[in-house]
Amino acid sequence: MGQAKIRLCLDQPLGAGQSVQLTEAQAHYLFGVMREGVGTQVFLFNGTDGEWLAEVTEAGKRKGAMACREQTRPQSAPPDLWLMFAPVKKARTDFIVEKAVELGVARLQPVLTDYTNSERFRCDKAEAHIREAAEQCGALSLPEVVETTPLSRLLSGWGPARPILWADESEAGTATTLASFPKGPAAILIGPEGGFSEAERARLRASPFVHPVALGPRILRAETAALAAITLWQTHLGDWR
Repeated sequence: MGQAKIRLCLDQPLGAGQSVQLTEAQAHYLFGVMREGVGTQVFLFNGTDGEWLAEVTEAGKRKGAMACREQTRPQSAPPDLWLMFAPVKKARTDFIVEKAVELGVARLQPVLTDYTNSERFRCDKAEAHIREAAEQCGALSLPEVVETTPLSRLLSGWGPARPILWADESEAGTATTLASFPKGPAAILIGPEGGFSEAERARLRASPFVHPVALGPRILRAETAALAAITLWQTHLGDWR
Protein backbone atom coordinates (compact mmCIF):
# COMPACT_ATOMS: atom_id res chain seq x y z
CA MET A 1 0.00 0.00 0.00
CA GLY A 2 1.33 3.42 -0.98
CA GLN A 3 1.29 6.67 0.91
CA ALA A 4 -2.14 8.28 1.25
CA LYS A 5 -2.89 11.14 -1.15
CA ILE A 6 -6.52 11.84 -0.23
CA ARG A 7 -7.85 13.59 2.90
CA LEU A 8 -11.46 13.36 4.06
CA CYS A 9 -13.28 15.24 6.81
CA LEU A 10 -15.74 13.11 8.79
CA ASP A 11 -18.32 13.80 11.49
CA GLN A 12 -17.30 10.74 13.50
CA PRO A 13 -14.86 10.01 16.35
CA LEU A 14 -11.41 8.88 15.24
CA GLY A 15 -9.04 6.65 17.18
CA ALA A 16 -6.81 3.60 16.96
CA GLY A 17 -8.76 0.72 15.43
CA GLN A 18 -11.88 2.87 15.03
CA SER A 19 -14.17 1.84 12.18
CA VAL A 20 -15.86 4.73 10.36
CA GLN A 21 -18.57 4.84 7.74
CA LEU A 22 -18.39 7.02 4.64
CA THR A 23 -21.30 9.13 3.49
CA GLU A 24 -22.81 8.42 0.09
CA ALA A 25 -21.09 11.50 -1.34
CA GLN A 26 -17.71 10.47 0.10
CA ALA A 27 -18.12 6.91 -1.22
CA HIS A 28 -18.98 8.24 -4.68
CA TYR A 29 -15.95 10.53 -4.65
CA LEU A 30 -13.51 7.91 -3.38
CA PHE A 31 -14.70 4.90 -5.38
CA GLY A 32 -16.50 6.44 -8.36
CA VAL A 33 -14.47 9.55 -9.09
CA MET A 34 -11.02 8.63 -7.77
CA ARG A 35 -11.37 4.92 -8.68
CA GLU A 36 -9.99 3.74 -5.34
CA GLY A 37 -10.95 0.53 -3.58
CA VAL A 38 -10.34 -1.80 -0.65
CA GLY A 39 -6.85 -1.35 0.76
CA THR A 40 -6.53 2.31 -0.24
CA GLN A 41 -5.00 4.53 2.43
CA VAL A 42 -6.69 7.84 3.23
CA PHE A 43 -6.02 10.59 5.76
CA LEU A 44 -9.02 11.30 7.97
CA PHE A 45 -9.74 14.21 10.32
CA ASN A 46 -12.75 15.63 12.12
CA GLY A 47 -11.51 18.87 13.67
CA THR A 48 -11.05 17.43 17.17
CA ASP A 49 -9.13 14.13 17.08
CA GLY A 50 -6.15 15.03 14.91
CA GLU A 51 -5.31 13.36 11.62
CA TRP A 52 -5.38 9.60 11.15
CA LEU A 53 -4.15 7.25 8.47
CA ALA A 54 -7.02 4.92 7.61
CA GLU A 55 -7.50 2.01 5.24
CA VAL A 56 -10.57 1.25 3.14
CA THR A 57 -12.14 -2.00 4.35
CA GLU A 58 -15.39 -1.84 2.38
CA ALA A 59 -16.07 -0.17 -0.97
CA GLY A 60 -19.47 0.19 -2.64
CA LYS A 61 -21.28 2.53 -5.00
CA ARG A 62 -23.16 4.29 -2.22
CA LYS A 63 -21.33 3.30 0.93
CA GLY A 64 -17.97 2.41 2.31
CA ALA A 65 -16.07 1.81 5.52
CA MET A 66 -12.57 2.56 6.76
CA ALA A 67 -10.46 1.55 9.73
CA CYS A 68 -8.11 3.96 11.51
CA ARG A 69 -4.58 2.57 11.65
CA GLU A 70 -2.40 5.26 13.25
CA GLN A 71 -2.45 8.93 14.13
CA THR A 72 -0.26 10.96 11.81
CA ARG A 73 -0.71 14.37 13.50
CA PRO A 74 -2.14 15.31 16.90
CA GLN A 75 -4.89 17.90 17.09
CA SER A 76 -3.77 21.52 17.25
CA ALA A 77 -5.76 24.72 17.66
CA PRO A 78 -5.65 27.56 15.12
CA PRO A 79 -4.58 31.05 16.22
CA ASP A 80 -7.29 32.86 18.18
CA LEU A 81 -8.25 35.07 15.25
CA TRP A 82 -11.78 35.87 14.10
CA LEU A 83 -12.64 37.24 10.68
CA MET A 84 -15.61 39.59 10.60
CA PHE A 85 -16.71 40.48 7.07
CA ALA A 86 -19.70 41.83 5.18
CA PRO A 87 -20.91 39.20 2.66
CA VAL A 88 -20.34 40.21 -0.96
CA LYS A 89 -21.33 38.45 -4.18
CA LYS A 90 -21.55 34.67 -3.82
CA ALA A 91 -18.36 33.67 -5.62
CA ARG A 92 -16.34 36.29 -3.75
CA THR A 93 -17.81 35.32 -0.39
CA ASP A 94 -16.96 31.68 -1.13
CA PHE A 95 -13.43 32.84 -1.94
CA ILE A 96 -13.15 34.66 1.41
CA VAL A 97 -14.33 31.57 3.30
CA GLU A 98 -12.00 29.21 1.45
CA LYS A 99 -8.90 31.37 1.82
CA ALA A 100 -9.63 32.14 5.47
CA VAL A 101 -9.47 28.40 6.15
CA GLU A 102 -6.20 28.06 4.24
CA LEU A 103 -4.62 31.04 6.00
CA GLY A 104 -5.87 30.03 9.46
CA VAL A 105 -8.72 31.57 11.46
CA ALA A 106 -10.77 30.27 14.38
CA ARG A 107 -14.14 31.88 13.54
CA LEU A 108 -15.93 33.37 10.56
CA GLN A 109 -18.44 36.07 11.52
CA PRO A 110 -20.47 37.61 8.66
CA VAL A 111 -21.78 41.05 9.55
CA LEU A 112 -24.65 43.11 8.18
CA THR A 113 -23.68 46.73 7.54
CA ASP A 114 -25.49 49.72 6.04
CA TYR A 115 -23.93 49.08 2.63
CA THR A 116 -23.88 45.29 2.62
CA ASN A 117 -25.04 44.33 -0.87
CA SER A 118 -25.54 40.62 -0.27
CA GLU A 119 -27.56 39.79 2.84
CA ARG A 120 -27.89 36.11 1.95
CA PHE A 121 -25.29 34.00 3.70
CA ARG A 122 -25.95 30.31 4.34
CA CYS A 123 -23.93 28.73 7.12
CA ASP A 124 -24.46 25.23 5.73
CA LYS A 125 -22.97 26.22 2.38
CA ALA A 126 -20.07 27.97 4.13
CA GLU A 127 -19.42 24.88 6.25
CA ALA A 128 -19.23 22.75 3.09
CA HIS A 129 -16.62 25.13 1.65
CA ILE A 130 -14.74 25.03 4.97
CA ARG A 131 -14.54 21.24 4.85
CA GLU A 132 -13.38 21.15 1.25
CA ALA A 133 -10.73 23.78 1.89
CA ALA A 134 -9.51 22.01 5.04
CA GLU A 135 -9.26 18.69 3.20
CA GLN A 136 -7.06 20.20 0.51
CA CYS A 137 -4.81 22.49 2.56
CA GLY A 138 -3.94 20.05 5.34
CA ALA A 139 -5.76 21.96 8.09
CA LEU A 140 -6.70 20.06 11.23
CA SER A 141 -9.21 22.54 12.64
CA LEU A 142 -12.51 23.69 11.15
CA PRO A 143 -13.29 27.36 11.78
CA GLU A 144 -16.59 28.01 13.50
CA VAL A 145 -19.04 29.84 11.25
CA VAL A 146 -21.90 31.80 12.81
CA GLU A 147 -25.03 33.48 11.53
CA THR A 148 -24.92 36.96 10.00
CA THR A 149 -25.29 39.59 12.73
CA PRO A 150 -25.82 43.36 12.38
CA LEU A 151 -22.61 45.23 13.06
CA SER A 152 -24.33 47.52 15.55
CA ARG A 153 -25.46 44.55 17.64
CA LEU A 154 -21.98 43.04 17.67
CA LEU A 155 -20.40 46.30 18.79
CA SER A 156 -22.98 46.73 21.56
CA GLY A 157 -22.06 43.41 23.14
CA TRP A 158 -18.32 43.44 22.49
CA GLY A 159 -15.78 43.21 25.29
CA PRO A 160 -12.25 44.68 25.51
CA ALA A 161 -10.54 41.29 25.77
CA ARG A 162 -10.64 40.82 21.99
CA PRO A 163 -9.63 43.99 20.10
CA ILE A 164 -11.19 44.58 16.70
CA LEU A 165 -8.61 45.47 14.07
CA TRP A 166 -10.61 47.48 11.57
CA ALA A 167 -9.24 47.53 8.03
CA ASP A 168 -10.06 51.19 7.42
CA GLU A 169 -9.45 52.33 3.84
CA SER A 170 -8.90 55.89 5.04
CA GLU A 171 -5.74 54.61 6.79
CA ALA A 172 -4.16 53.58 3.48
CA GLY A 173 -0.55 54.64 3.38
CA THR A 174 -0.24 55.30 7.12
CA ALA A 175 2.06 53.58 9.59
CA THR A 176 -0.78 52.15 11.70
CA THR A 177 -0.47 48.50 10.69
CA LEU A 178 -1.37 45.13 12.17
CA ALA A 179 2.28 44.62 13.10
CA SER A 180 2.01 47.33 15.73
CA PHE A 181 -0.35 45.34 17.98
CA PRO A 182 0.57 42.79 20.66
CA LYS A 183 -0.11 39.08 20.37
CA GLY A 184 -3.38 37.73 21.72
CA PRO A 185 -7.03 37.18 20.76
CA ALA A 186 -8.13 39.47 17.95
CA ALA A 187 -10.84 40.03 15.37
CA ILE A 188 -10.29 41.51 11.92
CA LEU A 189 -13.13 43.60 10.52
CA ILE A 190 -13.53 43.96 6.75
CA GLY A 191 -16.22 46.21 5.31
CA PRO A 192 -18.51 45.79 2.28
CA GLU A 193 -17.71 46.84 -1.28
CA GLY A 194 -19.17 50.29 -0.64
CA GLY A 195 -17.28 50.77 2.61
CA PHE A 196 -18.82 51.73 5.93
CA SER A 197 -21.39 54.49 6.26
CA GLU A 198 -20.47 57.70 8.07
CA ALA A 199 -22.61 56.64 11.03
CA GLU A 200 -20.81 53.30 11.22
CA ARG A 201 -17.41 54.93 10.91
CA ALA A 202 -18.26 57.28 13.75
CA ARG A 203 -19.44 54.36 15.89
CA LEU A 204 -16.30 52.36 15.15
CA ARG A 205 -13.97 55.25 15.93
CA ALA A 206 -15.80 55.92 19.19
CA SER A 207 -15.41 52.31 20.39
CA PRO A 208 -12.28 51.91 22.55
CA PHE A 209 -11.78 48.28 21.51
CA VAL A 210 -11.74 49.12 17.77
CA HIS A 211 -8.37 50.00 16.22
CA PRO A 212 -8.18 51.31 12.63
CA VAL A 213 -5.30 49.77 10.69
CA ALA A 214 -3.80 50.14 7.21
CA LEU A 215 -3.36 47.35 4.70
CA GLY A 216 -0.87 49.14 2.50
CA PRO A 217 -0.83 52.22 0.27
CA ARG A 218 -3.82 51.23 -1.92
CA ILE A 219 -7.54 50.66 -1.34
CA LEU A 220 -8.35 46.95 -1.70
CA ARG A 221 -11.45 45.06 -2.74
CA ALA A 222 -13.29 43.37 0.12
CA GLU A 223 -12.02 39.86 -0.63
CA THR A 224 -8.47 41.09 -1.21
CA ALA A 225 -8.56 43.05 2.04
CA ALA A 226 -9.62 39.93 3.97
CA LEU A 227 -6.70 37.92 2.61
CA ALA A 228 -4.20 40.73 3.12
CA ALA A 229 -5.32 41.35 6.69
CA ILE A 230 -5.13 37.69 7.72
CA THR A 231 -1.74 37.32 6.05
CA LEU A 232 -0.30 40.36 7.81
CA TRP A 233 -1.70 39.28 11.18
CA GLN A 234 -0.39 35.74 10.77
CA THR A 235 3.04 36.98 9.70
CA HIS A 236 3.51 39.29 12.68
CA LEU A 237 1.23 37.89 15.40
CA GLY A 238 0.06 34.40 14.42
CA ASP A 239 1.50 30.92 13.88
CA TRP A 240 3.60 31.73 10.80
CA ARG A 241 6.49 32.97 12.90
